[in-house]
Amino acid sequence: MTTENRSSTIRLNRVTKSFGDVTAVDDLSLEIREGEFLSLLGPSGCGKTTTLRMLGGFEEPTSGSIYFGDVDVTHVPPHRRDVNTVFQSYALFPHMSVADNIAFGLRRKGMSKWDAAGTVADMLTLVDLEGRGDRKPTQLSGGQQQRVALARSLVNHPKLLLLDEPMSALDAKLRKTMQIELKRIQTQVGITFLYVTHDQEEAMTMSDRIVVMNHGRIEGSGSPREVYEHPATEFVATFLGASNLLAGTLETATGEFDVTRHAYGSFRSPRHRTPAGLSGSVKVGVRPEKMALQPAGSPVADSDNSLAGTVIVSTFTGVGNQYLVAAPHGEQFVVYAQNSGQAFAPRSGEDVVMTWPVEHTFVVQPSKAVPAEGDSDD
Repeated sequence: MTTENRSSTIRLNRVTKSFGDVTAVDDLSLEIREGEFLSLLGPSGCGKTTTLRMLGGFEEPTSGSIYFGDVDVTHVPPHRRDVNTVFQSYALFPHMSVADNIAFGLRRKGMSKWDAAGTVADMLTLVDLEGRGDRKPTQLSGGQQQRVALARSLVNHPKLLLLDEPMSALDAKLRKTMQIELKRIQTQVGITFLYVTHDQEEAMTMSDRIVVMNHGRIEGSGSPREVYEHPATEFVATFLGASNLLAGTLETATGEFDVTRHAYGSFRSPRHRTPAGLSGSVKVGVRPEKMALQPAGSPVADSDNSLAGTVIVSTFTGVGNQYLVAAPHGEQFVVYAQNSGQAFAPRSGEDVVMTWPVEHTFVVQPSKAVPAEGDSDD
C-alpha cells in the first residue's frame, strides 16, 4: 500500500464506542491526512456514522482518544472543534435567503455585513450558484440546496468537513453530477473531507482513500484502485464491486506465485495479491470483468487460470454481455464481456471454459460469522 507525503492532522487512537451491550465501533485506529478526501464505506450498522459523530464531538468514545494535530479533542464539545458537518437533510434555514444561510457562521463570528457579503459572493461562485443569493432554499432544486449547505459549511474554512450521506435524497442522475462537483470543490478549497456512504460508486468516484468498515472495524484501506484490486478480506472483495470466490487452502508457494488448492485442483496467484501472514483456509477470487469465455475444449494459455462450466443465463446489457456460469460442483460465476463485436458470445446451456490471467487472481481471508447484535447505527 502506498504512503503519500501528507501530514497526519487527525488521528483516532484505539477508539471504541459502545451503546449498552452493543459495540458500534471496536478498537478503531485511523489517520486522516491533511487535504485528502477520505470515505468511510460500509453497510448499515458498520459504525461509520458513529465514527463521524465522534470526530464531530457529537458522541464521546467509550475508550480511546481523538487528536487534531497534537491536541487531544476527545472530550472537547462540537462548538470548540474546527469541524463542520453537512447532513442528509441539509438543515437550511427556510426563512433566510441563500446568501444569509451561507453567511450565518460568519455573522456569528462577528464579521461585518460588508465583509461577509464579499466572502459569500466568493462561495456562491465556488459552488456555481452566482445570482441566486437572494432566493429562498425552497426555490432551489435538491442539488442546489446541497451546494448551499456545502458553501455554508465551507465558508469558515474548517480543518475538517464531515459529510454524512449528503446525496441520499437525490435521484441517480443528479447524484452522478454532484459526485464530480463535490470532488471539484474539495480539490479547489483543499479542506479535508470525511465522507460517510454505503454507496460504492460514490466512494470510488470521489475519494483519495477509502476505508471499508464492517462490524465496527476496518477491513480494508487504500486508494480506490488499491482496495478494489487488492482486497484483504472476503467482505471487502464482495462489498466493493462483484467478485467470484472459491473456498480453498493456501498450500504451497512456488517462485513468485501462491498455489491455492480447491475442489477443482489448483489456481495460481501472484504473491503480492495474498495478504501477508495468511495461511490455511482461504478464498481465491477474480473480478468478473477480468474473465473471458472460450468454447469447451479450447486450449488455455500457460499464463491463465481456468475452470470449465455451463452458461446458465446470457444477458445483453448494451455495453457488453453478462453471463452466469455454473461450475461442475454447483458454484456460480459471473462473467462480464465487453461488446466489442469480436468476443465469443455463448448462449444459455452452452459448455464453456472460463479463463483469466494469473495476475488478476487474488487470495483473501474468509469472512467470519458475527452474531447479530441489533445495532441499527451506521
